Amino acid sequence: MELPYPRRCRTGRPKTEKDPLSEVRRDSVYVPRDESFSAVKQASMQDELATLRSFLKTALDKTKGFPDFKAIDSLFKEGVPLQKQEGLSLLTKVLPRLVKTLVDGTDNILLFDTPAMIEKDKFSWFRDEEFSRQTLAGLNPFSIQLVTEFPFVSKLDPQIYGPPESAITEEIIDQEIGAIMTAKEALEQKKLFVLDYHDLLLPFVHRVRELEGTTLYGSRTLFFLMPTGTLKPIAIELTRPKSPTKPQWKRVFTQCYDATGSWLWKLAKAHVCAHDAGYHQLVSHWLRTHCCTEPYTIAMNRQLSAIHPIYRLLHPHFRYTMEMNAFARATLVNAGGIIETSFAPGKYAMELSSVAYREQWRFDMEALPADLIRRGMAVEDPTAEHGLKLTIEDYPYANDGLLVWSSIKEWVTDYVSHYYPSPNHVQEDYELRNWWTDVRTKGHGDKKDEPWWPVLNTKDDLIHVLTTIVWVTSGHHAAVNFGQYHYAGYFPNRPAIARVNMPVEDESSEEFARFRDKPESTLMELFPSQIQGTLVMAILDVLSTHAPDEEYLGKEAEPAWVKDPVIYAAFERFNGRMREIEGEIDGRNANPELLNRCGAGVVPYELLKPFSEPGVTGKGVPNSISI
Repeated sequence: MELPYPRRCRTGRPKTEKDPLSEVRRDSVYVPRDESFSAVKQASMQDELATLRSFLKTALDKTKGFPDFKAIDSLFKEGVPLQKQEGLSLLTKVLPRLVKTLVDGTDNILLFDTPAMIEKDKFSWFRDEEFSRQTLAGLNPFSIQLVTEFPFVSKLDPQIYGPPESAITEEIIDQEIGAIMTAKEALEQKKLFVLDYHDLLLPFVHRVRELEGTTLYGSRTLFFLMPTGTLKPIAIELTRPKSPTKPQWKRVFTQCYDATGSWLWKLAKAHVCAHDAGYHQLVSHWLRTHCCTEPYTIAMNRQLSAIHPIYRLLHPHFRYTMEMNAFARATLVNAGGIIETSFAPGKYAMELSSVAYREQWRFDMEALPADLIRRGMAVEDPTAEHGLKLTIEDYPYANDGLLVWSSIKEWVTDYVSHYYPSPNHVQEDYELRNWWTDVRTKGHGDKKDEPWWPVLNTKDDLIHVLTTIVWVTSGHHAAVNFGQYHYAGYFPNRPAIARVNMPVEDESSEEFARFRDKPESTLMELFPSQIQGTLVMAILDVLSTHAPDEEYLGKEAEPAWVKDPVIYAAFERFNGRMREIEGEIDGRNANPELLNRCGAGVVPYELLKPFSEPGVTGKGVPNSISI
């Protein structure tokens, strides 16, 4: 299939005349009643955001960017005045963190809390070290990978896209790191890392550029691992493929010590951040957690009875996910929705997500250890903790993730071993076999014949499959979701979209002349428009919020587990391990030797800290994809 995708729940059926109590679509996407939000969470986020979008359209300019950084700062100080119109009282009630009534009670404003990274260090987003640090400890620590082959060569058809050879050369690398070692030595010693969005984005470049108010490149960003354990960005390559009227354009940008080169480097970083922001939302977040989990949920309800032990194990990890996905399909990833209008791929967002699913997604690589090994970020080592040796020792996501992964695996092992004591029990469980067959052949039907699907023949097979699913719904999702406002609430740090080309793409243009005259204005034109930036900030605030009724990984035992002394004892051990992890993460964040998570103005890495209070906290690992 050209554009494969994980299967979703059916869209619903019309209400019957004979049975007025029959199920009916509440919104445009059908959600079974037993998958709906609780009363605490029932207020429709879809209605909230639709109302907010309406207010912003009247308060902000649709096409203009922010004129300067002072105007961006005003979002956290003065706020955006909201005209009195229908829906304002509802908006004030359901989004109290954002919509605040002025002291005299006569006006309402949309006022944002200052994001954590800007609260700690207002200028951190501007610096190269923070740009690099966030590839390991930010919103999307899933893309950084070890360079194993150099030079880079595109796998795309050169007849369509132009010469496949990268413009990043050994000479450029030697120039940037020559005082420490050569490019060849860096490659041999596993010191080079890359964010590679070149081949994924290049086929979309011309189509995206036909859209109003946006642009796109294929990109590669190269990093060098310093002796301090931190990454240094050394080169950014941006590529525009050839077209019937123009040859391929590509250029490498590096850190410079002249005014023009320094500003071009900053603009190139902004483009890369927009690429990473789009990939994060559409692949690391939406596809790999929300979308790929829905088939597990549907198959469980189809094939496992409610008293089946695996149903009871998995059920807490699917809480609210289908309702949340329905909300996303109606508001976020729908045609003309927030993602299409405010993120880099534009209306091709879901097509990009499908291509990533086709080219990159494999169930056997969704386990944390397998994902790290695939990206060259770890190698198997029986003598190391968790059986892995990290390529970058101070990799906060991987270090904390392995704590959570190992804890989940121990709990799942205890659970499965209790219910499947005999080696034959897994093979003899026809409900379990039907569930896994449904997941593979129906839920992920476009990939049903792939050879990498795990088989369920043994207890160890079952433990690995279940641990992977629980990890994706808990640790993986927490790592990409609950830091969104901390890191992207100040959109210059992670612009969701880049609206203008690099000025040097055509040095004879008026844009290049304006850039030379006032480079800050070019950066402002590149950033999202007023309504794009503000709307994304609002949605990220909502998505980063823990609800008062959130259920956290390992915190509270299910009623059925409490009734079984063996299972309850195993859960208590799980609970104890998760509490120990809280303390271990606190200790790591206080260790001055771990420079990727501790330092002046650095936001500590708490995204995999298990428990949290309600609100935007930047920590907490819920059982399920509930937001």
